[in-house]
Amino acid sequence: MIPEFEKFKGFSAKDLPQEEPIAPGHRGCQGCGEILALRMAMKALGNDIIVANATGCMEIITTPFPQTAWRVPWIHIAFENAATVASGVEAARKVLIRKGKISKKHVDIVAVGGDGATGDIGLQWISGAFERGHDMVYICLDNEAYMNTGVQRSGCTPYGAMTTTSPPGAQSFGQVTWKKNIPAIMVAHGIKYVATASPAYYLDLMNKVKKAALVNGPAYVHIYSPCPTGWGSAGERSVELARLVVESKVFPLYEVIEGKYFLSRKITKPKPVEEYLKAQRRFRHLKAEQIEYIQKRVDAEYDKILKLAEI
Repeated sequence: MIPEFEKFKGFSAKDLPQEEPIAPGHRGCQGCGEILALRMAMKALGNDIIVANATGCMEIITTPFPQTAWRVPWIHIAFENAATVASGVEAARKVLIRKGKISKKHVDIVAVGGDGATGDIGLQWISGAFERGHDMVYICLDNEAYMNTGVQRSGCTPYGAMTTTSPPGAQSFGQVTWKKNIPAIMVAHGIKYVATASPAYYLDLMNKVKKAALVNGPAYVHIYSPCPTGWGSAGERSVELARLVVESKVFPLYEVIEGKYFLSRKITKPKPVEEYLKAQRRFRHLKAEQIEYIQKRVDAEYDKILKLAEI
């Protein structure tokens, strides 16, 4: 076990942090699961943070000029550069502390990006930051497409999903590739802590983000983030979907601590994948045989995680 975790008892429903690094009044869509997840993550981290935020929905809705919803130091970064700028901030603080120009008070350096900024455009920058060992937390808010620019497919768009660049038609059925396994890519870097989280399980999410911050070195948290606008789902069902994606085994919750997998929630009586798919317009074109194919793939991928957690 990582030594930094020993003194952390975990948040409970009775002692949630009171800090709100993100103020209410942002411009998020109704039912946005991404801002919900981001608020939880920031509450877990508190006010002693510096945030490097890649271009995306969260950057747009929280900082419409001349206003901002951020109550902590925050930097808008180009799509691909969140990890790079966070690395620079972390390195600069070390120099300034060494020269006696700022206090030694600990400040968490946090990079935030969507699935496109993380798994596609910014992947090599994250890889470099993790390889160099910068002390930072990277949070991926995964809504499974480039929502901010018009719902285009990303490497994290699920198989069969409809987007503006993977439309179903006579010769196609939506996204033809499987969702990229970004957490596994981060695990391959040999960093101390990688986790997946869902806003439907808020204590699990907040505790994982806090653990990531306690790690001395790079850490990564991948958060499922429902998008009613891009998915064609009802805004009031975002938390329900965030729970259903776990209960159907589509998005397993786990931690990887120093290379060892730990399942956060074992699903013994899974909901059918069809129940999850049917709640979203982006999957409404799928036929029974395609849904069955997806179900088999989901079962197989979940079994892999189970086996990893048993090693």
